[in-house]
Amino acid sequence: QVQLVESGGGLVQAGGSVRLSCAAVGRTFSLYAVAWFRQVLGKERESVAAISWSAGNTYYADSVKGRFTISRVNAKNTVYLQMNSLNSEDTAVYYCAADTRRGSWNWSASSSYDSWGPGTQVTVSS
Repeated sequence: QVQLVESGGGLVQAGGSVRLSCAAVGRTFSLYAVAWFRQVLGKERESVAAISWSAGNTYYADSVKGRFTISRVNAKNTVYLQMNSLNSEDTAVYYCAADTRRGSWNWSASSSYDSWGPGTQVTVSS
């Protein structure tokens, strides 16, 4: 397994931008994919974006397409989520998740990931 630590959350005004980072430590050679999920208190966790570790293929939820960009720097074992044009509906705790099992992978399914970070709060003020 790997350990994940998110950073970069905080308070941002509507229309603004923020970049989240997810640093992986441990068995990073086993990384297959990394994703971002978000959750609002009382609601289900939802997928936001994912990236395959080797090929760099990216996947996005419809709600964030064109506004969010996921990227990775393999040498730093770090994944980023650049979030632009933020609105109040983006307010949530954002979680980084990693798949190291290389099994059947559905990028948007939380069950596809075996390691999770503690989360970072992003609050968009209007």
